[in-house]
Amino acid sequence: MAEVHGGHIVAEYLKEIEGIDTIFSLSGGHIAPIFDGCLDHGVRIIDVRHEQAAAMMAHSWSIFTGKPGVCLVTAGPGFTNSLTGVVNAYLENVPVVVLSGMVPLRDLDKGALQDMDQQGMVKPVVKWAARCHQVERIPEYLETAFRVAVSGRPGPVFLEFATESLYLTMEETEVRYPAAGARKYPVLPEEEALAQALELLNAAERPLFLGGSGIAHSRCAEEVRELVEKAGIPTLIFDNGRGAIPDEHPLSLWDGGLMGMLAASSMADVVLAVGIRFNWVLNYGDPLANAKVIRVDIDPAEVDRNRKADVALVGDAGAVLRRLNRGIEQKDRSGWLETLKGTFATLTEGERQARETPADPIHPFRLMQGIREATGDDAIFVIDGGDTVYFGLMGLRAREMSGVIGSGTLFGCLGTGVPFAIGAKAARPDKRVVLVTGDGSFGLNAMEMETSCRHGLPIVVVICNDQAWGMVKHHQELCYEECRVCGTELGVVRYERIAEALGGHGEFVEKEADILPALRRALDSGGPACVNVITDPKVTSPATLMFAEGFKF
Repeated sequence: MAEVHGGHIVAEYLKEIEGIDTIFSLSGGHIAPIFDGCLDHGVRIIDVRHEQAAAMMAHSWSIFTGKPGVCLVTAGPGFTNSLTGVVNAYLENVPVVVLSGMVPLRDLDKGALQDMDQQGMVKPVVKWAARCHQVERIPEYLETAFRVAVSGRPGPVFLEFATESLYLTMEETEVRYPAAGARKYPVLPEEEALAQALELLNAAERPLFLGGSGIAHSRCAEEVRELVEKAGIPTLIFDNGRGAIPDEHPLSLWDGGLMGMLAASSMADVVLAVGIRFNWVLNYGDPLANAKVIRVDIDPAEVDRNRKADVALVGDAGAVLRRLNRGIEQKDRSGWLETLKGTFATLTEGERQARETPADPIHPFRLMQGIREATGDDAIFVIDGGDTVYFGLMGLRAREMSGVIGSGTLFGCLGTGVPFAIGAKAARPDKRVVLVTGDGSFGLNAMEMETSCRHGLPIVVVICNDQAWGMVKHHQELCYEECRVCGTELGVVRYERIAEALGGHGEFVEKEADILPALRRALDSGGPACVNVITDPKVTSPATLMFAEGFKF
């Protein structure tokens, strides 16, 4: 009778039970049997240059497939290298299954190579952490990992394998595989609460729809569109849910920018907030002080955070919206929409002029306009950096859900750009993926451009190069004096040459007239490409001004 070792059982479970055909990893002796099993079971291993990138790629892959992403790391430093990506997934509620090697049980506490308390370190930033120490229990532990990752509020989980469990064998016929763990069960609020929400929405004169990543987790773009179009509700959707209705849709308020969003929130009389946290982006809910607020969230602890809900609908976003759509009334609220659009025109006049007016040195908004012209909106745009995130989020447009994504609104994690872009391309090879990143943030994971080349996952990287850690530099200038700037200036660095050395295409741009030709050559190259654009180092985004104000006590 045939025997299989634990690594093959892991690979077979991933592929045959959970339908996971791609994982992100960096090799190591403790996890070698899983690599071996992936060969036999057709699981693609995208091996990276740093484990942080593996966790971030799994994060992005999950956003664009709707499945839990899998990050596989070896023991000790392989595990610790992944932690920044794990924390980002935790704060952004993205289901990532982190599988890790560890030392043999027989060698625990003896001073074995790479022995450490991995569970103790990771427990605060995952939903669940466990150790599998028997080969026959591998399927059981994997099922639990996937089940916990997607249940309720999604998030990362951690499972470490004692070396014995992966290297030892058992009879193939004795392996018992459970049903897939990554199954979602709809959760619904009480009918009375749904009726109260409908009463408020149908009677509202100035309703506003605010959405967030909960819409992406629930994959409910159709339900969102049905509700807002039928009721004529102006809409703003953030984070991974952005694009559930296209940014160019008549009801979308993305042309209003950050200031427009805050203005719309303060003017609304009823706000339907679906799968979105009232964090710093929404000024912790303060602009909604005069509105009745209906909050929809899978997590009961979230519906009253920072701003108590007038109606709390605890449940899956898609399931709740389907119920609301049964009773929502057809309304013409074009007058309210026109009022908002008129307000935005004044608030965003400066940004509009920056997009439309040639400038030397290049204004970041003018660069975003060039990217849209060269690329079109039918692409996945990944944004990374400080000020660059603001310019990218406001200057680019999402045509489909998650069409424009940043690193996340809570952790403020730089360096996600290249890994997120590669993860997106692995999940959606049919889509053009364009990364817009700051020069500082690009350097954090620049070596992953080689991963992009080696695995045939072409992404186009556009560096908004202000020659500094711009957001922090401007913060220093605002809070101290210009002569006190220190530790934040990088100078002109030829990052495109790094991409060329790693096997990609490179372009260096200093003049606005050269932006479009350089972008088009990069897009036409067919491979990984980097367009390094020198932009105006003096431009400060409104986000930086907000942060500087927040540090005043």
